Amino acid sequence: MPLTKTKDIRELSLDELKRKLNDLRHESLNLRLQQSTGQLENSARMTTCRREIARVLTVINERTKTQPEAK
Repeated sequence: MPLTKTKDIRELSLDELKRKLNDLRHESLNLRLQQSTGQLENSARMTTCRREIARVLTVINERTKTQPEAK
């Protein structure tokens, strides 16, 4: 999976962001399992996956803070 740019992440809707976050967390789990069993070929992917998760979470938090609170 190639690196996703922040510009592309900002264009996604909130539902798409949550789906992407779920996919990235699932991929992170798979990478950790591969590492523990010695099958991981590209260890740098763990770092990029973790950073992409942080990017998505940042955009989600920005959007939820800018939306007016419903009372």
